[in-house]
Amino acid sequence: MKVLLLDLQPDQYPLEGYRKKQLLSWVFEQAAPDFDSMTNLPLKLRAELQEHYELSPFTQVDTFPSTDGSVKYLFTLRDGRQMEAVFMPYEDRKTICVSTMVGCPAKCAFCATGALGFGRNLTPGEIIGQILYAARDQGIPPKEIRNLVFMGMGEPLLNYDNTMNAARIMLSPEALNMSQRRVTLSTVGLAKGIRKLATEDIELKLAISLHAPDEETRQRIIPTGQANSIPEIMDAARDYQAKTGRRITMEYAMLRGVNDHLWQADLLADLLKGMISHVNLIPMNPWDGSGFEETPEVQIQAFYDRLEERGIPVSVRRSRGRDAGAACGQLALKKPSLSSSV
Repeated sequence: MKVLLLDLQPDQYPLEGYRKKQLLSWVFEQAAPDFDSMTNLPLKLRAELQEHYELSPFTQVDTFPSTDGSVKYLFTLRDGRQMEAVFMPYEDRKTICVSTMVGCPAKCAFCATGALGFGRNLTPGEIIGQILYAARDQGIPPKEIRNLVFMGMGEPLLNYDNTMNAARIMLSPEALNMSQRRVTLSTVGLAKGIRKLATEDIELKLAISLHAPDEETRQRIIPTGQANSIPEIMDAARDYQAKTGRRITMEYAMLRGVNDHLWQADLLADLLKGMISHVNLIPMNPWDGSGFEETPEVQIQAFYDRLEERGIPVSVRRSRGRDAGAACGQLALKKPSLSSSV
């Protein structure tokens, strides 16, 4: 059985010396689609690599461009399962949102991915492959994608080892050489996982999808939240901050009449008192069958103003790619009308 080359750490690659450097360059600097493309490697060596290793984890990729320049990628894996990633270009940076699972077990009621349920964990190579494919499709070197968020399908802390191994490949100078300050891991709030993350030798940015400051509301919209109460999450977050000194981002999807009341803004401010934190208010992105509505702009502003009055750093994060089904909470393996397949 062939080994997926992208599952390996750079120090595990099958060649040595300058041949290894050539191979790493083809994989991580040029995003070569196959071994035949590696023209400075001898034909015999390319044939040997082809015999023992797989370079791509995908059998098919469908692309869905948005009018804002973002692109959603629907990847078909070698076992036939599917998952998605989103490439988002900005004036000053290029960002990719990658998945760590097929589907998601968190079952957030307002998230289309949660409605899919859990399929399986992705391997490190299946995570890294999302970056390399997007770079190749965009016609840019992979290292031009400087910002990455583990915010696609799945709960990264439930696929802990594979996610951390993928992160090490991203950060390795021999591979993608990303900055630790530009890689963000988003979790629904798994206290044990947050504490474990604080002990790692790599410094990822942490985002917690809190979405409600009171237990009744949070357990309504995040059923699996029963296993991690808000006090447990906040205790883990404070311990994480005490050990790492890093700011924590609180993600907060704004749901009309559910979690957008001003008393909830006050309660959220109480929870964050004394912490180095930042709140991202995220207008809900619609999808068929969600059962939720977007909070009106006037109420988002009022919620924002209340947090700001309480001294809580806050911003409104406008999702990109809504028309392509690529925005936060919309990843559901559905194909918009316009797409291309590779």
